[in-house]
Amino acid sequence: MPSYIDALCNELILWSSVLKSYPVRTIFLGGGTPSYIPVGHLKTILDLVKTKFQCDISEITIEVNPNDIEETNVQRFLDVGINRVSIGVQSFKDSILKTLGRTHSANTAINTYKKLRKMGFNNISLDLMYGIPYQTLKDWKDSLKIISDLEPDHLSLYCLTLEKHTPMQRMMDIGNLENPDDDLAADMYLLCEEYLHDNGYEQYEISNWSKPHKESQHNLRYWMNQPFLGVGPGAHSYLFKNRFNNIKSPNTYISKYLTQRELVYDFDYLEDGERLLAQIPSLESVEPIDKQLEMGETMMLGLRLIRGIDVVEFEKRFGVHIEDVFGEAINNLIQEKLLYPTCGKYKLTPKGRLLGNEVFSRFF
Repeated sequence: MPSYIDALCNELILWSSVLKSYPVRTIFLGGGTPSYIPVGHLKTILDLVKTKFQCDISEITIEVNPNDIEETNVQRFLDVGINRVSIGVQSFKDSILKTLGRTHSANTAINTYKKLRKMGFNNISLDLMYGIPYQTLKDWKDSLKIISDLEPDHLSLYCLTLEKHTPMQRMMDIGNLENPDDDLAADMYLLCEEYLHDNGYEQYEISNWSKPHKESQHNLRYWMNQPFLGVGPGAHSYLFKNRFNNIKSPNTYISKYLTQRELVYDFDYLEDGERLLAQIPSLESVEPIDKQLEMGETMMLGLRLIRGIDVVEFEKRFGVHIEDVFGEAINNLIQEKLLYPTCGKYKLTPKGRLLGNEVFSRFF
């Protein structure tokens, strides 16, 4: 652990020489279970960011599992400036948690939430999943009822997505686990929209709801297709018109930053993203983003937001009218009742939100 933290800090120091004139607005400690890291190490990381970067930070989030939170840790999270917690609940039904391979119980998740509230966190997000094998509509209704009783500030509710070569996918392939029912999953999603609206939540993104003014400021940057920096093994970034990611192996990552400290980096050419990124020792792959791809990604990400795509903002960003680039796709989607124009914006219809991937594919 100490060598990993040293390597992470060295990567941050390296990036601070590149990004010293760019303000840091939000920090998200995630991509696994950062709450396992001793709080002293988290303080080291956060103090370094505040020292080396230009900071105007409104939100620092940490992801936690329900069964790894102790009251002493909660207070120390607050002490180091963390002001938002995202809890990976996944389900409030024990049999479904077992199907997902989770080690916590529903009661543990509820008690963890209450503990965080009691200790002073006033911005808590819960992550749950639907469309899980053997999950019924009643199971999902029961979870939504618990949500309304707990009143978290933010909710991320995702349909189960199966990845190739995962244990769950292999179990389905050999018939040991039933395949999810897409129609049932759609019914669960529609129930989310209705139930949460009636309980005071605003849907601001396809899979995200919040109490007023409690949207995830960090994730909004992703959906607005704005630059962000990821550090650590496997971290992804979008900077200088390039998307890139670090190597995944923690041991290899550590060796890159602890054995090559003496390298001298030249960052006097920010306009040449490819040349700059060639000097970052931990990078695994880089994808240049040309204007056409950036416009397509902006449509895909922006349409995930309930506010939709603003025509004027698009033209200011790219110097071209949205209809001149995507007019045919937009007209077809309107005719198919997947998209609709309103007040200078394009937004997904309720049907479009259910068929989001079909909509997004039209812009590439």
